[in-house]
Amino acid sequence: QGGNNAGHTVVVDGKEYDFHLFPSGIINQKAISFIEKHRKSKSQCQSLTNQHSCNPTFLHLLTGLKDWEKRLIISDRAHIVFDFHQAVDGLQEVQRQAQEGKNIGTTKKGIGPTYSSKAARTGLRICDLLSDFDEFSSRFKNLAQQYKSMFPTLEIDIEGQLKKLKGYAEKIRPMVRDGVYFMYEALHGSPKKILVEGANAALLDIDFGTYPFVTSSNCTVGGVCTGLGVPPQHVGDVYGVVKAYTTRVGIGAFPTEQINEIGDLLQSRGHEWGVTTGRKRRCGWLDLVILKYAHMINGFTALALTKLDILDVLDEIKIGVAYKLGGKRIPYFP
Repeated sequence: QGGNNAGHTVVVDGKEYDFHLFPSGIINQKAISFIEKHRKSKSQCQSLTNQHSCNPTFLHLLTGLKDWEKRLIISDRAHIVFDFHQAVDGLQEVQRQAQEGKNIGTTKKGIGPTYSSKAARTGLRICDLLSDFDEFSSRFKNLAQQYKSMFPTLEIDIEGQLKKLKGYAEKIRPMVRDGVYFMYEALHGSPKKILVEGANAALLDIDFGTYPFVTSSNCTVGGVCTGLGVPPQHVGDVYGVVKAYTTRVGIGAFPTEQINEIGDLLQSRGHEWGVTTGRKRRCGWLDLVILKYAHMINGFTALALTKLDILDVLDEIKIGVAYKLGGKRIPYFP
């Protein structure tokens, strides 16, 4: 999902879990979880997660699960989110608010700045952390200095951070594998069930979402290939998960939004607040235009419709069926 900015609430046997970095398959004691670059995955026999950015501190926050360390594999190619990435995320939001009068509404988890480092080819990966630590330290200092020059108010405890990172390196070393070979073996070895579990919605995709109010990763089905290194021919069924109404955290276009008692009812009955930020989700009627648009990009073979029961108390249910542009219906998402 691009990092720990997304949140999944999972209830198993009456116990509630909030996942930010791990695939929900980590609960299954028969599953192996794999953190890679952009995406997550899980299955009954095999659980494979793929993420762009791995914040090592979150590896120590998973409680209530037995022997999870033995079921977790981290790709050597996963990029690392540093504390200064998170600090810069917050500073950029303040800048946007001051300069444009509006921000994007990020979770301030450092995902956007980490992707920026990745695209600029100055990012650091798990393989860098686990190899020559002197070389890693030198590159870390250079990266930190680059951000300090861009943001003069940014304070970074470089030596303190490096000391922590060296400790994390030894803790995660037993979990790290070559991610591409791991996936190749999973696909071509003894038969396994592999279910890729994506986070964030299709309309938050960096390329196909409601830009600029999007996340920093490709959270559509193509992320399976670019994130996990899975060849396209291995992608089988694609399940679209959609609520019976539409929700959104943060600002951005929302044509069917109900800023009234209907929206309040959907929010309260549906317990609609962000798992990561705690912010209330904006709520409105189901928008079939964006659902069809998501289908154009992802090619759903099935839809999983959720939260239909939230609408039980309503005498009338409305659905957005078309958009008009210049007074005329349009067959596409503009």
